[in-house]
Amino acid sequence: MEAFVDFTNQTQGRERLLRATQYSCMLLSYMLEHKMGKEKVVTKLKQLETSMSSGRKLFRLGNMVHAFVATRRATRLPDLVPRFCLTFSNLNRTLYFICDTILWVRSVGLCSDINKKKWRHRATKCYYYSLVLNLIEDVYELCWRMEQTVRTEKAQTDLPPNSQRVQNLVSLLTGGLQPFLLLLCLTLRKHPPLLLDTVKNLCDLSSPLDRLGICKTNPGIIGLCGIISSIVGILTVASPRLRLKP
Repeated sequence: MEAFVDFTNQTQGRERLLRATQYSCMLLSYMLEHKMGKEKVVTKLKQLETSMSSGRKLFRLGNMVHAFVATRRATRLPDLVPRFCLTFSNLNRTLYFICDTILWVRSVGLCSDINKKKWRHRATKCYYYSLVLNLIEDVYELCWRMEQTVRTEKAQTDLPPNSQRVQNLVSLLTGGLQPFLLLLCLTLRKHPPLLLDTVKNLCDLSSPLDRLGICKTNPGIIGLCGIISSIVGILTVASPRLRLKP
């Protein structure tokens, strides 16, 4: 009970719960949309989804400051690839939250002259670029972890660990798909934060891909991906050790 209270006392925790509820409503309304006699239920689910989305915007009002601070921190990272990816990812997140705030101002009626479609498109593009950069950093981190796993296995079998990262991965790929997949699973199992971050970014990508017309899906897939991503977000907020650190 204390853990739940601590979780809900955090703004991020409440935002994750609203997000999970929003995408659950999206998935349920999609599943019930074409069933007879469920029109009222679908309408209520869509209204609840809209309310959850508005509530999340309210919780995210101050996030542009956190994203800007994260951008400054990322510029100090020693490794070039994580520094580049996380700096520009957080910069895009900052721009996304600015667009999100403008959309919130429009939704509450403070300024009705704002072009909602245009600003939503800008927000989606910033969100998309941020996720792509995060995934590039995840892949880089995964390659580095896989190299460490190979070296550890070689050391345990008394083989000389003198291969470079690219040579290790190329040798695994030329040795067949099965050894590579086994190494991938072993690496991700040893590093849960990397696994969770990769899954979250992949799931989050479904929404901007659909909105930008890059890969059209449906509300059911977006809702399911959103639920998975929200569960991962809840886990990382409830247990910070599961959060990937640069």
